[in-house]
Amino acid sequence: MRKYLTPFLLILFFALSAIGHYAHWPATLEFIISAIAVIFVAGFLGKATESVAHYAGQRLGGFLNATFGNAAELIIAILLVREGLFDMVKASITGSIIGNLLLVLGVSLLAGGLKHKVQKYNVALAGMSGSLMVVAIIALFVPAVFLQTHVLHEEDRTTLSLVVAGILIAAYLLWLVFSMITHKNYLADITEKGDELPGEHEHEPAWSRGKSILYLILATVMVAFVSEWLVHTLDTFSAKFGLSELFVGAFVVAIVGNAAEHSAAIMLAMKNKIGAAVEIAVGSSLQIALFVAPVLIFVSHLFGRPMDIVFTVIELAAIGVSVFIAKSITQDGQTNWYEGLLLLAVYAILGVSFYLV
Repeated sequence: MRKYLTPFLLILFFALSAIGHYAHWPATLEFIISAIAVIFVAGFLGKATESVAHYAGQRLGGFLNATFGNAAELIIAILLVREGLFDMVKASITGSIIGNLLLVLGVSLLAGGLKHKVQKYNVALAGMSGSLMVVAIIALFVPAVFLQTHVLHEEDRTTLSLVVAGILIAAYLLWLVFSMITHKNYLADITEKGDELPGEHEHEPAWSRGKSILYLILATVMVAFVSEWLVHTLDTFSAKFGLSELFVGAFVVAIVGNAAEHSAAIMLAMKNKIGAAVEIAVGSSLQIALFVAPVLIFVSHLFGRPMDIVFTVIELAAIGVSVFIAKSITQDGQTNWYEGLLLLAVYAILGVSFYLV
């Protein structure tokens, strides 16, 4: 009976969320229903990701989850860029980066550490990922310093933003070549080398390879729709509770957009697949900083509304401290529940600060 209950509730709340959106139900009711729908859809995506990871390996499975999860955020961000809401876009980018590095990774380490004490993964991968995040910080910090301390012509401002965006995209694509092709074995997760805990793989995945990929795509599409319906209610919701645009963009929208990654990373960490969990959280942040944000710069030019790559001091500080604490915690290649708690503590500090601003 339980086997059929979860799919039934998934379909039910997804349908109710769609009806509420298109029938224009009260925003508060629509928000609650959509939030419940996100929980079930995220669980579906997490199960599909775990099944794909079984066939493709933890790293590739985590990469696929981060990519499909960020697809929904990219679509929403493009719509915001088209409307010229650049401040909301940059706030949501900031929120996505710190949300993945602090909230998603923090809860994953906490949940996995409480169950497995100490979890290990490839230390080389951790070091490379940390270095890439530092590069992203440099790429965001340098234009902000130059453009805010020197008066540049609009043409030069646009040129600098496009050049930096192009370099970041090239760096990310070459990172994929490095990590997935030329140095695949060097960065392979330790659990793929025979260091699994006894009984870790005693259960076969529920779905075949083809069905797992199909369900992963289906779940991603459902996440995209439900996330958009939920975001649609945020204007009314934030106005009702007096929330600022900065807080909504950096925390509420980011948490909703990352709901899929939240579920999948936590589930994998609790099953001692910490390599895939870290790949989802850190990999998603890298993808946002090195690919999604730069792509939005080029997309804005296609819409005839150029967006620069200059973030505010508050946003740069939030991203900077997130990268600093995440790199310091993950660089040794092993984690525990207390390290997850430290990440969540920093996230709470930033959340309170953004809320008061």
